[in-house]
Amino acid sequence: MPENVQRSDKSSNSHASALRVLVQEYEWIHLSLGILGNVLFFVGSVLFLFESVTRLDIYTFIVGSFLMLVGAVGKALVRYVEKS
Repeated sequence: MPENVQRSDKSSNSHASALRVLVQEYEWIHLSLGILGNVLFFVGSVLFLFESVTRLDIYTFIVGSFLMLVGAVGKALVRYVEKS
């Protein structure tokens, strides 16, 4: 039974290590996705003013909102990894 616990600890450590590397080495990805999300969100918001591009504005708005979420989650992960 203790061997199973050790294996579980090693697995948890490797997942934590992989997360740490992903967050620290590729922090620019989270930032870029957040910025792109903000731009698309803004463009989608402006496109709502024009009836001729109704479908485009909806998809731009949704994709921008999703990328903003990804950027925020990435930033939260960076803070979490830095504190631990």
